[in-house]
Amino acid sequence: MGLAGTAAVRDGGATLPHGFWAAVRVWLEKPQVLNRRLCGAAIEAEGTVPLGEDGEGSSSLAAGRGGGGSGEERAVSTDLGWLWREVRGQLPARDGRLPPPLTPWSGPGHGSELRAVLRTLLPRGRPVGSPPVKELSVRDVSNGTVTFLPLEESSEGKYRIKKCNIYQIQLKHVKDEEWSISIVVPFPEDWFSDGIAYPKLAWLGNELLSKLVKWSVEQKSSEFKSTLSLISVTKYSQVYQELKEKYKAMVKVWPEVTDPEKFVYEDVAIATYLLVLWEEERKEKGLMKKQSFVDLGCGNGLLVHILNNEGHPGRGIDVRRRKIWDMYGAETHLEESTIVPGDTHLFPETDWLIGNHSDELTPWIPVIAARSSYSCCYFVLPCCFFDFHGKYRRRQSRKTQYREYLDFVAQVGAVCGFQVEEDCLRIPSTKRVSFVGKTRTYPPPEHALIDEQITQYINTRQTRDRRVGVNYSDHSDGLCKEAASELPEKEAESAGTVWLPGFQPREKVEQVRNCASLPRDFVDDVVLSVANLLLNAAPQNSPPSVRGGSTTAWNQGESLSLKEVAEHLTKETLKRLKSEYGGLQTLLKNNHQVFEVLNGRVHIRDWRKEKPARRAQPEVKRRLSAGALKTRLCWFFIHHPDGCSLPSASCPYAHGTEELRQSQIIKKKKHLQ
Repeated sequence: MGLAGTAAVRDGGATLPHGFWAAVRVWLEKPQVLNRRLCGAAIEAEGTVPLGEDGEGSSSLAAGRGGGGSGEERAVSTDLGWLWREVRGQLPARDGRLPPPLTPWSGPGHGSELRAVLRTLLPRGRPVGSPPVKELSVRDVSNGTVTFLPLEESSEGKYRIKKCNIYQIQLKHVKDEEWSISIVVPFPEDWFSDGIAYPKLAWLGNELLSKLVKWSVEQKSSEFKSTLSLISVTKYSQVYQELKEKYKAMVKVWPEVTDPEKFVYEDVAIATYLLVLWEEERKEKGLMKKQSFVDLGCGNGLLVHILNNEGHPGRGIDVRRRKIWDMYGAETHLEESTIVPGDTHLFPETDWLIGNHSDELTPWIPVIAARSSYSCCYFVLPCCFFDFHGKYRRRQSRKTQYREYLDFVAQVGAVCGFQVEEDCLRIPSTKRVSFVGKTRTYPPPEHALIDEQITQYINTRQTRDRRVGVNYSDHSDGLCKEAASELPEKEAESAGTVWLPGFQPREKVEQVRNCASLPRDFVDDVVLSVANLLLNAAPQNSPPSVRGGSTTAWNQGESLSLKEVAEHLTKETLKRLKSEYGGLQTLLKNNHQVFEVLNGRVHIRDWRKEKPARRAQPEVKRRLSAGALKTRLCWFFIHHPDGCSLPSASCPYAHGTEELRQSQIIKKKKHLQ
């Protein structure tokens, strides 16, 4: 027997032992939050195993969640009582090698039942046809233990225990507020690590144990749903790996300025979710044809491309055509058009409407679906915060802005007569919560009543916000770079009956107002003026720099607040900067070679204090960083009275035109365009 690890826990908040079992539940249902080589775990069956005088038992409940995701208790064929009887006899005897607490068995007088869970671990990238990794976990509340028994299934359908990988998590009350949590392994010398489902023993003792301790005493609960709570995690894992392999080449040929790895794999994950969701819907409703769809504000169109390729008829609509659209081919249906909420933009023949980071259209997606047809469903993934007529205005301080906005979008769906379901996707984004509306809460004859309810709700929100002075035309903050799906004002006049006259969408041509389009001469003058202002202020004590073999003091100048800096600029300059998002602060941050803006104060950057780039960064980012070296002149070498604080060999910028070289990043972009 071996001890993988033990940790002392102080519990002043009376969270134990309940918190311990909650922590075990996280490890049972969501092992991927700690073991990144797993996609998740599918709970195949769960129930109690009552024990008789001889320790035998049969399950009183054999139920699971169909792959860990449907959220409904469904009967499954696995009989936990039968399974327990089959494997119990394979456990090592109580002969000293395995002390009583390590055997998940309670005899008479020590508890009348165990809680058993049969789960399947889902490794990332598991080869098709490889045997599933199954475990039986047995929880003994009276002894404060949960034992994990790895299972192997024979060709006859019988299970046997892989004794080399048995481990147990134990909770023990020491005294007063002191507890201990331990991970015990009966046969550490035989432990087999495959590096995926079964990491090394040191990992159990360090990573898993520390997380269990943290989870056990944490009292805060997440305000969001568990990931993939509406679909089968098993099916999702399988489909995601297939699509990821199928579309990974898109990363290499991505012609947009956005991060290819983020956008490609995010759209692959969203497509996977929809494909699994729709497959389960076809089974539930007995549908023979694959669902049709319209993606409103489709952006780069990759989601539409994948869904079309997988056999779903549909199209994507966006106000602005993307360069990548030409790469998809005629089988991918994309339209450069505008969408305004109104009678002329309904989709009565469409099964599903998709709003993936659809900005101003986000709260309108349920409305358009409800008014398109009684059978039309919707999927929406909110990102930026918009109401029906402009930016969303916060009304509560007890919630985060994101949670409050999500509740608003869910409320819209409920007002529209949908049974709104919330889920959390597995995508590389901080905005991962989605809503699904696929069933109605009212019968078809009540459609007119619901339609009137929708109209009143929209008008009420507009009237309420007008009373507090909301600017309906201000769409300036937090816009997604990839989403633009609304109607220019001139086109809106001829669009027919619109549902809200106050709706003012963005223009077709996206305006760049982040100081990047300002004339170079103007920017250079502002940079030089601000730098001289800081340098001529009372100098700070700055360490000396070595230049030309001699040591000299290097003037870093003084730091000033943004307000103080602005007071020294001309009125014409300030007026021009105010027309840009972020104004003076944005311009200074854009020129990060010269300035550092921290907590509202402006400093001249001292490159000697900059931390070196981490070696662990991805290969793509390392290549991009290397490709930018010496491609711009060093501002300090030219303008600073003391020159650059770094020698030429250490400075990422060119000390003179003879050091300048062509940017490899620019070459790559030109090639892709």
